[in-house]
Amino acid sequence: MDYQELLRKKERYSQCRASIPEYTLFTFEQAFEIEYTHNSTAIEGNTLSLIETKVLLEDGISIGGKNLREIYEAVNHRKAYCHVKECIGKGQPLDEKTIKDIHAILMENIMVGGVYRDVQVYISGARHVPPPPSLMYQQVKNFYADLQWKGKELNQIELAAWTHAEFVKIHPFRDGNGRTSRLIMNYQLMEAGFPAISIAKEDRLEYFKALDVYAVEGNLQPFADLVAVLVDGQMEKYIEISGPQEGMEQSQTMS
Repeated sequence: MDYQELLRKKERYSQCRASIPEYTLFTFEQAFEIEYTHNSTAIEGNTLSLIETKVLLEDGISIGGKNLREIYEAVNHRKAYCHVKECIGKGQPLDEKTIKDIHAILMENIMVGGVYRDVQVYISGARHVPPPPSLMYQQVKNFYADLQWKGKELNQIELAAWTHAEFVKIHPFRDGNGRTSRLIMNYQLMEAGFPAISIAKEDRLEYFKALDVYAVEGNLQPFADLVAVLVDGQMEKYIEISGPQEGMEQSQTMS
């Protein structure tokens, strides 16, 4: 997808988002939070349905027959996403402390979060094997150093895609690396003025394949393209929501 075209659409998206009535915007973005939480946790095996996630997060009703871990995964994910938005609002940079804090929120009542692994881990079905702890510490150190200059080499969509792909390739935590990676990708997107995106659980095969291509071959393009398409689609939703309102305003002006 043409990056310049995305930039032009971003300008329109920003204008349209500002014109959407406050309550309409609130309900739309609340629905996104629930969908995003459902998809991001479901990709990792959480069995809560979309409606169960909605009832849990919006209505505060616990779901019978589900183990506590699944409940905490959903509740924590929403908290972590809200934390990301708060950090961006404060102008806080995406750095090691911020990422460890995000992971700690994701892991509340599950395990101690924000602590790097000291054991070897493997990713089921992937060609790539994450580095052992002896190499992982240097790689994660390089990741944070690279965050400082990658924005000069990559465009904003590519930077967000790289942040996710490189972090999950290193797999620095025992658990929660995928959810953390998707949150820090959205951190980069929202900080750059784009909307957050949700990767549908139904698209996880394409998603995992694109990440595997980067991890094994160093080719970021398939994943960056996937992110660009999702960003474009999400901006289009905001533009569509604002459409009728814009039309009403024009009619009122003419009359």
